[in-house]
Amino acid sequence: MTEKLLLAGVIGDPVAHSRSPRLHGHWLRRYGIEGHYVPLHVSRDRLHETLRILPELGFKGINVTIPHKEAVLQIADSVTDRAALIGAANTLTYTAKGMLQADNTDGAGFIENIRQYTPGWSASEGPALVLGAGGAARAVVSALLQDGCPEVVLVNRTRARAEALRDHFGAKVQVLDWTQIPDVLEDVALLVNTTSLGMTGKQPLHIDLDRLTAQTIVNDIVYSPLRTALLQAATAKGCHTVDGLGMLLHQAVPGFERWFGTKPAVDDALRAAVLDE
Repeated sequence: MTEKLLLAGVIGDPVAHSRSPRLHGHWLRRYGIEGHYVPLHVSRDRLHETLRILPELGFKGINVTIPHKEAVLQIADSVTDRAALIGAANTLTYTAKGMLQADNTDGAGFIENIRQYTPGWSASEGPALVLGAGGAARAVVSALLQDGCPEVVLVNRTRARAEALRDHFGAKVQVLDWTQIPDVLEDVALLVNTTSLGMTGKQPLHIDLDRLTAQTIVNDIVYSPLRTALLQAATAKGCHTVDGLGMLLHQAVPGFERWFGTKPAVDDALRAAVLDE
């Protein structure tokens, strides 16, 4: 292994489903970078050991997927403010001395995805309705509040989980029951689904969109299928919609730049490469 060969990858359990190797592989080829991005199946009991040995093998950094996003915060030598606020990390970078920094770029990827397809958009334009209260919801809520969103209405099938997020993020987060979704649709500027409902192989997302107006932007972070039933229904109502693939693509940009030294472009060629079966 030479000093010129740069290594990075993604860890998870499972990890075979990850599209990150295809994503980063496209960038490596596009920019002519001599390096590799590899998937690593790592169980929870081997996580600490694996993260400590990777820099000795030449790795510059690692992406993190389920179920390790929270656990890596306890292993990292330093944690960025946004990763600490979200309570999870998806991007790890090794320093020249092998120290491990944990960051979370999911929220930034979410914001950049909306902006790419909605020029001039800002979260400050009005309240947002967020469906779900898992790790993705934490990243989305955090990003919306940091971008100036005046209020986030959070709805989850298990209300207690939504209330935990409200307690974490503060007074600008309001929690409603799932059955109350129709009551707020006319008042929100943005609707975001962060749940797995509607994803291929998962249960469908059932919400009443009768009161949804054409002024609301609708985003589904699910990207399999790319055009979910939610996005199709919102399009029929005249809404501007944004699919979830861009969040995956944009969240990868900071890590690639840190590890391989080039800021990559998120464009149609990348989307095609990641979607290519």
